[in-house]
Amino acid sequence: MMKQVTDAFAAAPQISADVMSELAEMGFSDVICNRPDAENGPSEQSVVMQVAAENAGLKFHFLPIDQTNLLEPENAERTREILSNASGKVLAYCRSGTRSTYVWSLAQAGQMPADEIVDAAAQAGYDVAQLRPMLG
Repeated sequence: MMKQVTDAFAAAPQISADVMSELAEMGFSDVICNRPDAENGPSEQSVVMQVAAENAGLKFHFLPIDQTNLLEPENAERTREILSNASGKVLAYCRSGTRSTYVWSLAQAGQMPADEIVDAAAQAGYDVAQLRPMLG
């Protein structure tokens, strides 16, 4: 179940390849996969998802996040870049949507006030309050 964090960004638990056309119809232009392939079965591997996304006219970005690299600045920078270059809405997914929301939150540091980042995530059902010191 996708959760809208802002007008331009949504997070979701693992999606299936067959929803890509639906996402395009909903105004999404980009999909970020934050789930490492090692966590997925054959039908959810990044290459399968990328083909489905591209066939639906979406840009696909594979940015695997796990506990070892969750707070790495490069991930927030890459997410910020994807968001700023997107021509429509962006959906990021992982196992539950939490890692995707964490990385989105870190990408918003300096772009949005920390309280707004925490509140937007909370309204979508994600608790990122422990990131507040890193959000500015």
